[in-house]
Amino acid sequence: MRRISVVGNSGSGKSTIAAELARRLGVPWLELDSIYHMPGWTPRPVEEFRAEVDAFTSGDGWVVDGNYSAVRDLVWARSDTVVWVDPPKATVMRRLSLRTLCRMATGAELWNGNRERFGSLFTKDESILRWAWDNHRKYRDRYAKAAVDPAYAHLRFVRVTSRDDLARVLDG
Repeated sequence: MRRISVVGNSGSGKSTIAAELARRLGVPWLELDSIYHMPGWTPRPVEEFRAEVDAFTSGDGWVVDGNYSAVRDLVWARSDTVVWVDPPKATVMRRLSLRTLCRMATGAELWNGNRERFGSLFTKDESILRWAWDNHRKYRDRYAKAAVDPAYAHLRFVRVTSRDDLARVLDG
């Protein structure tokens, strides 16, 4: 396990797990959100996004976290392992609510000057809470299918649904 893609719903814990895996393996970590969201939450052009991911994943060891379909082919073609972080929906929503409210209250910068805003909690297109609620099943279905798809036979899928699963991944 030296080239790892960490996927899962917003608030599932994928960035925390990815950072810890990278630390333990002594490899670099890339949070895809950090290079996709430009100032003002402007999306990076797809060609630039793919070029950055291509360059990052050309190394011998790395951890990438995120679900972007625009770069999944690059990341998974070079990965040896996909860590699928899939806690119960209630756990995701509890974690995400606390994280989001803390970030809003402190004004914490996420990437490139972007911050989460209280007003975005209640808008259909900007609410991270609504996104996670609406997409939980989509991610579960996507990665369950991918795990058995012959196109990804070169990948080892590791599903993390609990703290015990996480301990096995981190200690393994």
